[in-house]
Amino acid sequence: MKLELRGITKRFGPLVANDAVDLTVESGQIHALLGENGAGKSTLMNVLFGLYQPDEGEILLDDVPQHFSGPGQAMAAGIGMVHQHFMLIPVFTVAENVILGHEPSRGGVLDLPAARSLVREISDRFGFDIDPDAVVGDLPVGAQQRVEIIKALARDARVLVLDEPTAVLTPQETDELMATMRRLADGGTSIVFITHKLREVRAVADTITVIRLGRVVGEASPTATNDELAALMVGRAVELTVHKDPPRLGAEALVVENLTVFGPAGERLLDDVSFTIRAGEVLAVAGVQGNGQTELTEALVGLRDRVQGSIRLDGEELSSAHVRHVLDSGVGFVPEDRKVDGLVAEFTVAENLMLDRSFAGPFTKGPAIDFDHRDRFADEAIAEFDIRTPHRDVLVGRLSGGNQQKVVLARELGRDLKLFVASQPTRGVDVGSIEFIHERIVQIRDSGIPVLIISTELDEVVALADRIAVMYRGAIIDIVPADAPRERLGRLMAGVHE
Repeated sequence: MKLELRGITKRFGPLVANDAVDLTVESGQIHALLGENGAGKSTLMNVLFGLYQPDEGEILLDDVPQHFSGPGQAMAAGIGMVHQHFMLIPVFTVAENVILGHEPSRGGVLDLPAARSLVREISDRFGFDIDPDAVVGDLPVGAQQRVEIIKALARDARVLVLDEPTAVLTPQETDELMATMRRLADGGTSIVFITHKLREVRAVADTITVIRLGRVVGEASPTATNDELAALMVGRAVELTVHKDPPRLGAEALVVENLTVFGPAGERLLDDVSFTIRAGEVLAVAGVQGNGQTELTEALVGLRDRVQGSIRLDGEELSSAHVRHVLDSGVGFVPEDRKVDGLVAEFTVAENLMLDRSFAGPFTKGPAIDFDHRDRFADEAIAEFDIRTPHRDVLVGRLSGGNQQKVVLARELGRDLKLFVASQPTRGVDVGSIEFIHERIVQIRDSGIPVLIISTELDEVVALADRIAVMYRGAIIDIVPADAPRERLGRLMAGVHE
């Protein structure tokens, strides 16, 4: 089935999320829609899927205009969408999830054998190896994603939209997904592949459309270089390679021994974790999201209260310390969700830059805030970190994601550091800001400060790390050199210890 979007425009008040977007996906083609977070990719696909109504433009399938008032009509027309966050019910079986909403019946009774047969037929046709009676919550993430694809194909989807499909996959699961996409395309399914990952685009796409700030800014072939694609995404040349010298290692600085974190019911969320980081070293933690990374960072900075084990920084025990004491001890912390834990959107840039330091010098003079010092610090930070803001008194919630992240970095690096902890440091950040953030992290490491990076982006882990710790189900399964093969890292991320 051929898909055409002509002049699609979608506004949200004064914000133009999609601006006269044209897109053509031929039958049996894998068409990558490449762009930064916030570029308008998902909005465009939500218009296609009937979740949003376009303000202007039209949708055509095999040259026939379509008008979708909701997802049901889009699915009936042959459009399927696999969302970034799966729409599955964990306690249901595969077959039950696949037929949910369009249940087959025989004599007024649910026909589960027909559902099982449908799942087996699709699974066998595309080599998915999915048991229709398996409980979805017991399946690995990659298998759950295949269930989502089976759901779409069960409704005769001839155009399949995959929205950031590799965000929660190991490298091996990503390779399996790419092979699945190629089999689907060879069978005539048209695929729209939404992503911001250049490596994957070049590996699987037949053609690439780049979208920036809601507009199509160019098309490219998979033979385009990463630098060429990044320049289209950002609008300028970008240095994608992280340049760093071999580490100049000092003494052991952070020593974590037998660290265990318990949940409300006494379950182990972090299980007997031990590692060290030396001065001037980057230890990067790899793993699929949800394997204990959040609990690890929260325990390190004093945000968890059910903790056993030892955390020593330059010999000082911090395992039972309050978060304020941890930060005052010289720990800089970039949380994984800047909007929830890193910033107050209704505060100004200047106010956010002193958030956790407003109770003591140098930001106070007696019992009051020293506004002159705060404003000087803010102006210097804005200049040093290239924070794109008209003024220090602009509300931080009005900045782009990359500039918000720079505010967090500037605040955390504006203190005397003994340790820098950054969780998902470039999540939701444009390529240009990624370049800047990576450079700063290398500078911190080269100044002799130990650095702990937690990232689900394997390319980022490999680029920044001196050593890599791989987490699986709340434990560190192994610590390997930064030049370990990606295949080995992928096996470790899937829980396969060698």
